[in-house]
Amino acid sequence: MEIGIDSFAVTLPDPQTGRTVPAAERMERLLAEVEVADRVGLDVFGIGEHHRAEFLDAAPAVILAAAAARTRRIRLTSAVTVLSAADPVRVFQDFATLDLISQGRTEIVVGRGSFGEAYPLFGLAFDDYDDLFVEKLGLLLKLREQTHITWEGRFRAPLTGQGVFPRPHQPELPVWVGVGGTPASFARAGTLGLPLMVAIIGGSFQRFRPLVDLYREAGHRAGHAPEKLKVGVHAVGFVADTDEAARAAFFPGWAYMIGTIGRERGWSGVSRPVRRDVRSSRRLPDRFAGDGGRAGSRRECRAGRGVAPNVPDELGHAGTGRDAALDRAARW
Repeated sequence: MEIGIDSFAVTLPDPQTGRTVPAAERMERLLAEVEVADRVGLDVFGIGEHHRAEFLDAAPAVILAAAAARTRRIRLTSAVTVLSAADPVRVFQDFATLDLISQGRTEIVVGRGSFGEAYPLFGLAFDDYDDLFVEKLGLLLKLREQTHITWEGRFRAPLTGQGVFPRPHQPELPVWVGVGGTPASFARAGTLGLPLMVAIIGGSFQRFRPLVDLYREAGHRAGHAPEKLKVGVHAVGFVADTDEAARAAFFPGWAYMIGTIGRERGWSGVSRPVRRDVRSSRRLPDRFAGDGGRAGSRRECRAGRGVAPNVPDELGHAGTGRDAALDRAARW
């Protein structure tokens, strides 16, 4: 099993003071977080991709390249690259370059994205959401197999034998497929024999088990070996020295996110009873766990009631303050 951290480089105002950390300062903190993660022995650090004011991760490969220069061992990945809205040739070049800088520590998680802003920004129709991803994933996989490529599709100019450079340090650049809750997406990843990253944004962990089984069944039917069908889980979490500190640091930002961005996506806000429970009791870890996340102390983590079961003690030292608000991801 591997344990890592994802970040979306969130830059939200403090709900209590209204202060927003300056973007350059937030970016420096993010890079410092990657250095700490590398130093304490975490396996992977991921940077998301969003195209809106609350996040600074519009160019994950650039951030990861800066992180690669500061680290020695930790693997670096996108979480996720919005492949549907990108040029697969450029994506391959960016991450092949990152792989050279990191000397073989690069991975890519590709997906369709959970926000829709990238599509109009890059002149694409959101109605083509799935067709874009299928075509571009096929091209990306072909690019990692062949230096010179001939290819034609609907959404990009054809390739007629051009070479795509540079080539990565690794013989084959690892490509994961990021999925939400669509059964067809799980089955597609299994049929292709690609490792799966499950983004649990809401809902219980248990509801994803049948979808993971579907992924493995599709992979088995397609003739892929079980060891090739890796599964990862991305879930929101927060670790502090005590449960009380975790609630105090994590809950205001989480509630703000649910109440603003979440409302755009049809999520219910945080009710007054839940706010009261957070202030007066230990209910946040249990309530948050039901929503596909964890928050608590390192002891709670080890007991499986906090951020995730079996998280090592070192994870508790990886935060750099209340503005960190990182997502935790475990892969097995």
